[in-house]
Amino acid sequence: MEELFIKGCVKKTPEYTEAHFYNIERRHGKMDTIAAISTPMGEGAIGIVRLSGEQAVPTADKIYAGKRPLMEVDSHTINYGHIKDPSTGETIEEAMVSVLRAPKTYTKEDIIEINCHGGLTSVNRVLQMALKHGARLAEPGEFTKRAFLNGRIDLSQAEAVMDLIRAKTDRAMNVAMNQVEGRLSNQIQTLRQKLLETVAHVEVNIDYPEYDAEEMTLEMIREKGTEVAEGVQQLLTTAHQGKILREGLSTVIIGRPNVGKSSLLNSLVHENKAIVTDVPGTTRDVVEEYVNVRGVPLRLLDTAGIRETEDIVERLGVERSRKVVKDAELALLVLNYNEALTPSDEELFKLIDGQDAIIIVNKTDLDKKISLDEVRQLAGDQPVISTSLLQDEGVDQLEEAIRTLFFEGEMEGGDMSYVSNSRHIALLEQAKSYVEEALSAAESGMPIDMVQIDITRAWEVLGEVIGDSVHESLIDQLFSQFCLGK
Repeated sequence: MEELFIKGCVKKTPEYTEAHFYNIERRHGKMDTIAAISTPMGEGAIGIVRLSGEQAVPTADKIYAGKRPLMEVDSHTINYGHIKDPSTGETIEEAMVSVLRAPKTYTKEDIIEINCHGGLTSVNRVLQMALKHGARLAEPGEFTKRAFLNGRIDLSQAEAVMDLIRAKTDRAMNVAMNQVEGRLSNQIQTLRQKLLETVAHVEVNIDYPEYDAEEMTLEMIREKGTEVAEGVQQLLTTAHQGKILREGLSTVIIGRPNVGKSSLLNSLVHENKAIVTDVPGTTRDVVEEYVNVRGVPLRLLDTAGIRETEDIVERLGVERSRKVVKDAELALLVLNYNEALTPSDEELFKLIDGQDAIIIVNKTDLDKKISLDEVRQLAGDQPVISTSLLQDEGVDQLEEAIRTLFFEGEMEGGDMSYVSNSRHIALLEQAKSYVEEALSAAESGMPIDMVQIDITRAWEVLGEVIGDSVHESLIDQLFSQFCLGK
């Protein structure tokens, strides 16, 4: 491992630098000109075929016919013309072609964007022309991968691009947008700089022991280490909410048959997704739907009514429901206002014991037969909401209870620097552990060079968040999850 103190680098492994990734791509011939369709497939007003690479403009020029060749037009201009087959002269499409020259582009390479009519046939024919005359079909996420390899964005920003595309709520989009703009990256860089200063001080102490700076170095370890540990913990505090915004909250609706579970699903989705009848056991399997509740993305699961039954299909549904309940992050237990609590209801309370849950007493438009005092006693600290889903009453209170349960206070602030990525969370927890071990070692009188090992490891782990020190195979894996053309 080579020692470097140039531009803020210490013990950075050369094989993990961005330049190394770039050279690997060059050696394997992968930094050639790539092309892909960047708009969703199907009918639409406009379809876009994107090219990136050193030969993007000459390649596009081979199939473009306009007032001037693309090689002669100014950068960041859009030009009207036609896409033609050079071998036959046949006009393939009418197009507006954007010319974007490096380095002020998404990939920091020359980029061509061919805007043509939307539709499967038109955009595919344009893409085939580009591939036939010098471009290679891009791999999933390869445009964003090149933006990372060419130093335009770091790894956390690249991952946030996909979060931005997949965002299901405004809040999730705001979190991803702030990460794309580098807010998390800046915080990580600040923490790494503090660790770097500490390691540099340790190195001086080791290399020049005659200056007897050990006590001052230990004091710096305590000061900087504490600041970094607190900074990492502050990021981790937002991890639960951030992960929910990114992935959605797994929410299961449970209850006995015919208490209104499917009606609740339909009320939250604002659409008749599930069949609702007076016949018990209508729902035989788990019904899944995504829904946005006050900015909280829910992966909503409507389960079969849990009861003892001789029907083999319904029984399989009940067994599946029990498993889904255990895996869920939130349970919505529905009870019937028009029926007294049964032993089956009490079993359901036991089933959700220890989980985040909201108790819903439905059918308040009917005569009251349930004991609400008994319900509250069984619910304990869990919220109890009364609803009449038939008359659309109580749904607002339920939605507010869901929002409050997970995002009370913290989501209302202006700071949206939430850690939402599972990989980032795991690395931050590792970094915090290494810093705490270094602090503990310093307090116990361990040799200063031993303390340095944990500090350096924390610095390296934080570097993995933004891609300063990360293995090539992980890079490939992360970008393979992107959509084609991004």
